Amino acid sequence: MEKATREFFDKRGPVVVKNLRKHHFEAYYCATKAEALSQVLALMPAGSTVGWGGAISAAQVGVQEAVHAGDYKVIDRDQFSDPAEKLRCMRECFNADFFITGANAISLDGQMVNIDGNGNRVAAIVYGPRQVIVVAGMNKVEDTLEAAINRARTVAAPLNEQRFGHPNPCAATGSCADCKSETSICNQILITRHSRGHRIKFVLVGEDLGL
Repeated sequence: MEKATREFFDKRGPVVVKNLRKHHFEAYYCATKAEALSQVLALMPAGSTVGWGGAISAAQVGVQEAVHAGDYKVIDRDQFSDPAEKLRCMRECFNADFFITGANAISLDGQMVNIDGNGNRVAAIVYGPRQVIVVAGMNKVEDTLEAAINRARTVAAPLNEQRFGHPNPCAATGSCADCKSETSICNQILITRHSRGHRIKFVLVGEDLGL
């Protein structure tokens, strides 16, 4: 990473953490992926049930690999090829002690934006798992809530569609068309602005992570 980008993230990160805490989120800034992994694991006691959804950034940090290797009860839909088993895991995550996810965007003033197709990820953020841990790179931070929503819709969603390959306009053009496709992955748009009881925890990472 370029020195200027590192310094930019290191200066901006504590500002976002301060503002997230004003919104009753528990929040931490870690300069590197290694520091972020240590912080995430420190939040989850041994023996906890852990699941995840939409967590590319966490995977890049090494969280899922560490959870599988650690003393945790793991809910991992990717271990199954059968759609029914995958759906069972997605539902089982609602009873997990910890649900790990990413963020499509975060506003500088401490609000999070996520877009979902199936809805399991945003549903778990809202209610169900006892605690939620959001792992996000500083590239997800935008100056305003409006800019964060725009990033989620016009950057994160088209990028994710390149992975999924549905017959949606953004898969072909790379640009949001505000489509009404049956296979749209932009079915729910969630703004999370407060967290009761510090249930939602952020581990921000001073690197480019996720989509």
